[in-house]
Amino acid sequence: PLVSLYLLFLKQKQISERARYSPIAGLPVVISGGALFFVAWLSQSSLDLNNHAAVTALSVVIFINGSFILLYGPQAYRTALFPLLFLMFTIPLPTDLMDCFITFLQKGSTEFTNLLFMVSGVPYIREGFVFQLSNVSVEVARQCSGIRSAMAIFITAILAGYFFLRSNWKIFILAACAVLIAMFKNGIRIITLSLLGNYVDPRILQSDLHREGGIPFFVVALILLAPILFFLMRSEKKKMNRE
Repeated sequence: PLVSLYLLFLKQKQISERARYSPIAGLPVVISGGALFFVAWLSQSSLDLNNHAAVTALSVVIFINGSFILLYGPQAYRTALFPLLFLMFTIPLPTDLMDCFITFLQKGSTEFTNLLFMVSGVPYIREGFVFQLSNVSVEVARQCSGIRSAMAIFITAILAGYFFLRSNWKIFILAACAVLIAMFKNGIRIITLSLLGNYVDPRILQSDLHREGGIPFFVVALILLAPILFFLMRSEKKKMNRE
């Protein structure tokens, strides 16, 4: 929400110039958001906490967007479209979609970990999600999918694309690369902890470095994402120069 407010602040002049009170366009959206919130309230006993939070948050986002259209009109809304839709990232993923995404990240992280083990030359045996080294056995569990950091990297890529890229398909490429980098970064984290646990101290696998050491690897992911963003920016500049 703070990012959305900042983006709206940057566009306040353009929004003010296009502002027109528009109840015909805004009221149906506001009512839809309110109705969805009421449905979420009635369904709270039949939904798990995550799905209930997702429906409730979606209703709030719809209500906010509708209120903006009501007060400022469709033209101003088009100007503020990205900041307002950016609020969608406040909505928790529904449980089934979350499970699919976690499984996807778990499998991708496992394959990247396997590739890194192959490159490292360390002797190991793989059985599904489990890597057996000489002294320790490491499983890439669902908790190791790195979904929080993957979402953070994905959102960062979308935001960077909005600021620095003009083409929507290039923003899509940047976001797709961010997901791949998130899994690769997770593979780096897994192999680092595995090698430290195998050759230095097995207790490292149960230490704070394992549970809360994601920030340094997140920085690595941002460093890997930066050249891709630079390349996409440069390709756009070349195209503009030719035109």
